[in-house]
Amino acid sequence: MSTRRRTLEKAVVGDGQPFCFFERGTALADTGVGRVRFAIQNSSVPFDRSCEAVAVQRTFMAKPGQVEKQWHVVDASDEVLGRLASDIAVVLMGKHRPEYTPHVDCGDFVVVTNADKVGMTGTKMQDRHYTWYTGHPGLRLESYERRLERKPEDLIRHAVRRMLPKNKLSRQMLNKLKIYAGPEHPHTAQQPVPLTRVGKSVRG
Repeated sequence: MSTRRRTLEKAVVGDGQPFCFFERGTALADTGVGRVRFAIQNSSVPFDRSCEAVAVQRTFMAKPGQVEKQWHVVDASDEVLGRLASDIAVVLMGKHRPEYTPHVDCGDFVVVTNADKVGMTGTKMQDRHYTWYTGHPGLRLESYERRLERKPEDLIRHAVRRMLPKNKLSRQMLNKLKIYAGPEHPHTAQQPVPLTRVGKSVRG
């Protein structure tokens, strides 16, 4: 049990209790149970033994490999691309966990099935395009609808990739995303659980 000496100060207490003032010589005991008691040593100030102060809680910082990875599965049928990608990115980053640490990969694995049935609201499938350069003169252009027919996995992968952190850690997070165009996937042995979502579907 560690103690710290403090000068004259006041401590904020809960339950509507008044402030408590302490002089030099006050010992603060760190019990690690959420609340601490102040013991007065060599002080002439009267002390109320019922006075308690809220302890300062230390921030938990996970270490690499400390958080156990889970597996989730989600059906992309009739799902809105952006809303689905947003929920997947949260799980890949680990922000759904209370142990989330920005500089550590705390996310879980996500398996996406029926990627060829994902949709977008309105006429975005025809209006929006992918653009890329091949190194030769000219700009290559392809609509989302055409990409969905040719490579349905790319729509979800690119949408999720742009929602992840822009650093090297995002590569590890993106490797945990498994996308399949059909309803079957080879990850049955991992026993993935359905991903709980509240996103809006295309038909809903």
